[in-house]
Amino acid sequence: MEEPQFRVAGERVDIDPQARLQATTPATLLMHKPAGMSTTQAQALLGAATHWAGDTSGIRRVKSHAVGLAALLALPVQASGLSVFSQDGRIVRKLNEDAGLIEQELVAQVAGTLAPEGLALLCRGLVFEGRALPPARVSWQSEARLRLALKGIAPEWVPWMCAQVGLELTALKRIRIGRVPMAGLPPGQWRYLPPGERF
Repeated sequence: MEEPQFRVAGERVDIDPQARLQATTPATLLMHKPAGMSTTQAQALLGAATHWAGDTSGIRRVKSHAVGLAALLALPVQASGLSVFSQDGRIVRKLNEDAGLIEQELVAQVAGTLAPEGLALLCRGLVFEGRALPPARVSWQSEARLRLALKGIAPEWVPWMCAQVGLELTALKRIRIGRVPMAGLPPGQWRYLPPGERF
């Protein structure tokens, strides 16, 4: 029971043998945000019903883990993929202050015909209103999918980048942030970031 004000009237009360008298460690939750959902809508889904059964972190969910979560490196509404919500001040600082240094890996579903030297241009770095964007690692994953590894370029730039080389972005999914992959996390579900996993 996580409600301290809950009145007990004759029921049997058992104490969890794993319970410890100590402050709750700040939690970081990783979610597979579905496309078409805002970050706020995704955050509202972070409950017991959407906690992934495959979570191997060993962290026991408590209600306080849903309080004071900061949404970090938000994805555009149209995009899907790995989203981060954290109470941990160190992670919040890192993903805010070092956002431009952390590599994000995305898969872009595209249509159209790639312009000559288009892939090389994306890798070298495009120029937007006189400002050079950082170079990127871009390769074909399949006939209609590009894999992009970006530093210092937010996911919302990807539709514009594709348009500059003759392609139309039809879907975008983030599959990794730094060293943390989305792996098998199903859409609309979340898991904990375990203590040993680092961005």
